[in-house]
Amino acid sequence: MLSRKELQRYSRQVMLPQVGEEGQEKLASARIMIVGLGGLGSPAALYLAAAGIGELHLVDGDQIDLSNLQRQVLYKTNHQGKSKSQVAAQQLTAANPNVRIHAHFQMADEAWLRQHVGQVDLVLDCTDNLAIRHQINRICCELERPVVMASVQGFSGQLISFDFSQGKSPCYACLFPPREQEDIQNCSTVGVIGPALGIVGSAQALEAMKILLGLPVSSLNQLYVIEGESLSMSALKLNKSEICPVCSQSELTESCNK
Repeated sequence: MLSRKELQRYSRQVMLPQVGEEGQEKLASARIMIVGLGGLGSPAALYLAAAGIGELHLVDGDQIDLSNLQRQVLYKTNHQGKSKSQVAAQQLTAANPNVRIHAHFQMADEAWLRQHVGQVDLVLDCTDNLAIRHQINRICCELERPVVMASVQGFSGQLISFDFSQGKSPCYACLFPPREQEDIQNCSTVGVIGPALGIVGSAQALEAMKILLGLPVSSLNQLYVIEGESLSMSALKLNKSEICPVCSQSELTESCNK
């Protein structure tokens, strides 16, 4: 049951027929993990906290650097040298004290993810590291947790979601098979325009909320390519790969254990 203050805070959201009081209560009971609190994680976290997500787990082992401030909108000049996850927790708590914030000051790895992903309802991959993205994909697939993944380079962004709780879902490895040696390309090596991160990170928050509310999710199993220079968007439907080393292998293991 929403309190009077909650009804007032979320009134513009609650009046939407797609949300209502019931939907707002779903958001208030949801637990989301955000891996990476940089240019994507900053806007995504701000919008999810403002929307009244019940619990946010913020995962990042980096400290704030002057070069981050061009695009990572959670942080201010006086935050340099401080933990991203801890400063983000403070900023989000100030924005909405009703949200339970858990700061995890560490880089996510496969062992840590396997231990903690099962404790949340949904994961946002806001990293710029391809190896970690594959680990997030694999663990979410194993633990049957939905994940919203995104990346931005230059003016161009990509967005795709998977709901592994819904059975035979494709996964990120169907689209981009893991290789022994990954290319090292991220915003520190190729550059990035800040507002493109804001657009794509906000879209991640929107898709996450739609999953939690049980609404149709446009990016589910569909790769959206967002071009900032031309303000254009295209979509590519992803089919499950029968030779995928992640989701097809997961199904094989499950059937063998029955």
